[in-house]
Amino acid sequence: MAQTQGKKVALVAGATGIVGSQLIKTLREQQWQVIGLTRQPAAHSDDIPLINANLLDAQQSAQALAPLNQVTHIFYSAWLNAASWREMVEPNVTMLRNLVSNMENIAPLRSVSLMQGYKVYGAHLGPFKTPARESDAGVAGAEFNAEQLRWLSDFQRGKSWHWHALRPGVVGSPVPGNAMNLALSIAIYASLCKSQRLPLRFPGSLQTWHSMVGHTDAELLAQATLWAADAPAAHNQAFNVNNGDLWRWSELWPAIARWFELETAPAVKLSFHQLFHDYRDLWRRIAEQHQLSEPDILRLNDGHFADFVFSWDYDMFGDGSKLRRAGFTAFQATDEMFISLFAQLRAARIIP
Repeated sequence: MAQTQGKKVALVAGATGIVGSQLIKTLREQQWQVIGLTRQPAAHSDDIPLINANLLDAQQSAQALAPLNQVTHIFYSAWLNAASWREMVEPNVTMLRNLVSNMENIAPLRSVSLMQGYKVYGAHLGPFKTPARESDAGVAGAEFNAEQLRWLSDFQRGKSWHWHALRPGVVGSPVPGNAMNLALSIAIYASLCKSQRLPLRFPGSLQTWHSMVGHTDAELLAQATLWAADAPAAHNQAFNVNNGDLWRWSELWPAIARWFELETAPAVKLSFHQLFHDYRDLWRRIAEQHQLSEPDILRLNDGHFADFVFSWDYDMFGDGSKLRRAGFTAFQATDEMFISLFAQLRAARIIP
């Protein structure tokens, strides 16, 4: 069937994650035709087709993708975890390669959007130069974000379509069930403290308390991603994407405590992962009392990512000015983002 002039058909890889799910919502609001791509069979609340494809398997993925000959834009936010950074490289590059190389052959591809992170700056290794800028020199060692972009950039040379790469900070989202949802981890922790009449102690070190972290609202990230999909200034460019403000935990934490109507007390290094296991039975009682949507705390969030974030005893932020200079001008106040996310979690009966 011939491609309709001007028609935009999005294929979202990683459709059920905190980035992909918000992106689908924003795409639909802007009247795009949307197709979701997942590794495992999954239901999705949005009325879109979901394609299950194992992108590690070249033959199976080619068969699954064959009907998608109308796709104009790929939005790639899928990733596969492994025991080490080195072991993550090969499968994650393979998945991207199998998707893009297949779609290039069968569809009128215009753009490939690659979701990255500050690992390209060495943020996963320890203290790094801040603010991180897109022009910073690369870091030696195995890291799949950098390897994916290296492959994509090389593969695109001489082609009619273009790529762009987006590098958010810690993403703020109201989506439950995702290990990387920091706002949900904090909301669960605060709800547990409130149920036990305990103060909301900051769960990190003094250095972490005074560190600066860059945050990125999921909705703002989706808006930036759609802007980059067609903006000429974004062709074959990487962009840091953040809310546009900077906060230390020492400023944010009291505001979070106030929203939950909790007192604060001196920081103690805590493990959210351990707390969520310790209070699993308590959460079941809280869920029954308040008629919450999920009685199993570990199905909401396992706390691992929050432990990772609160272990950062160094600044973790990038310079987002390149994106704004190129033409994307939206901002989001980070304190207001957290308050909005907590309110959404409460309205959805995810927290009491």
